[in-house]
Amino acid sequence: MNVVMKPVETFRGDFTYKNSPEAVKRFPFPYPEDEYMYSVNMEMHDGGDPGSIFEHDFDIDEHYLSEMAERKLVLEKDPRRYAALPHMELHEWDVLELIMVSNARDYPEHFSLKKDGDNWTWENRPLGIKDSFVFADKNTLPCAPLEYIARQCQGDLIVLDQRENTLFADALVATSVADWSGNFDVGMSFDQWHGPVPVAHELGVFERALKYLLMIRLGQPVRRLNWTLTINPRMDSSPEMYHEWGVDRSSITSENVGQLVNLRVELQTLFRLPRSNGMLFSVRGYLANMDDLCTNPVWAKRLYNVMKNLHPELADYKGISPYRKELVQWLSQHA
Repeated sequence: MNVVMKPVETFRGDFTYKNSPEAVKRFPFPYPEDEYMYSVNMEMHDGGDPGSIFEHDFDIDEHYLSEMAERKLVLEKDPRRYAALPHMELHEWDVLELIMVSNARDYPEHFSLKKDGDNWTWENRPLGIKDSFVFADKNTLPCAPLEYIARQCQGDLIVLDQRENTLFADALVATSVADWSGNFDVGMSFDQWHGPVPVAHELGVFERALKYLLMIRLGQPVRRLNWTLTINPRMDSSPEMYHEWGVDRSSITSENVGQLVNLRVELQTLFRLPRSNGMLFSVRGYLANMDDLCTNPVWAKRLYNVMKNLHPELADYKGISPYRKELVQWLSQHA
């Protein structure tokens, strides 16, 4: 697929972000059934239909320039959104290589990578970047390797160190998070950062998931979808910014549901890293409002049933409860 990138749109303030009809068609609708409950919904990340979000290792779409402008803005306001423990430098270089090699292979019209031993030249044509550097020498890049490549990659990057029979989130760039804080979670174990999630612990979901993840092999990445709802097409709904977005949940009426309530779906992919034996946990977010989603009658009916039947604790955890009545009522007309 030849990616046509739209001019920069905003995820804050005037919220000019919009999806084209093509973007709506390829949206990763996350509900296989009329009811939703947690599961270890992992599958191999080994490609997908041409033009789908699964086609390549890292999906790049029409919103690339907008998301890169948003990431730059967030990092300028809060540099702590990049964080890494001292032992994670090799992991960072692993991630940089994985993304550069993948994107140069999958989107050659936009990216290129030339290697001459440890002397590499990377070109990102959409952002007007062309840098030569020495691989594994951080002094030859303008910033840390993970931050450097994250500023050119859609989605947040959490880098996991595997030790003590679990995974630790020891490095990350998190500027488009939904209700969690990268700065708070850095250094936490798998169980610790999933601690606040309701119901799933009782079902044994995370215990099964961790056993599965620890067995991921090099060259055999996996993926899953996760979802929540967001008011306005806002990428950064982190706890640090709650003073800006928290009040949005009380603004929903039966008249504005279609425009303001957005389904936020995360394509979560995990890649084993070759040198460090750690893992990259890539969290790639997609936003679409109810008006757009309900142009698909099958999705409209499924959304109505899922939201109507959603477990109350999950509705609270995902922040839906304050406007759930208005949402379900609005969706009922499309069911």
